[in-house]
Amino acid sequence: MKLHINGDVIELEQQMSTVEELLTHLGLQEKPLIIEHNQSILKKEDHSSREIQDGDQFEIVHFVGGG
Repeated sequence: MKLHINGDVIELEQQMSTVEELLTHLGLQEKPLIIEHNQSILKKEDHSSREIQDGDQFEIVHFVGGG
């Protein structure tokens, strides 16, 4: 499965079916995030039901604290 994530093409060996599965695979499931999937901003409650397909585009923004 190939996905476009933050401008990079990422090839995943295993098939992902939802945004939630993708975030778990990337180790981002516990972080506060903003997810854009195919030019649509997702609400957190939609991550488990939003299906993904080969070639989908994502912009993932997570917050980092510091000073």
